[in-house]
Amino acid sequence: MSQFPQVQPTDLAEDAVFLDIREQDEWDRGHAPGAVHIPMSELPARVDELAPFLERDETVVVTCRSGGRVARTLPWLEQQGYEVANLDGGMRAWHAAGKKMQTSDGSTPQVL
Repeated sequence: MSQFPQVQPTDLAEDAVFLDIREQDEWDRGHAPGAVHIPMSELPARVDELAPFLERDETVVVTCRSGGRVARTLPWLEQQGYEVANLDGGMRAWHAAGKKMQTSDGSTPQVL
């Protein structure tokens, strides 16, 4: 994954828009307020939802729990024409940095 830029959680605003490819249960337990949620398994069918990034010529910062799924996703997204970067350390690092998170049910956010 070293061929792709690494973005530190501390370099992103609390309300930054980035792509979270974790599964629904992971998202429900805690996610960044501005994140776009498309599970990795659904990405091929829903990739058009990322069109606003292309229109604004923005880099798509992608995250999962700790980086494993992102490593498989970034090359594919790049082939689709997107400029991509990894949220270094994933949502674990986001949470550890004390960045704002929310849950689907209002409970205390967690990243397992």
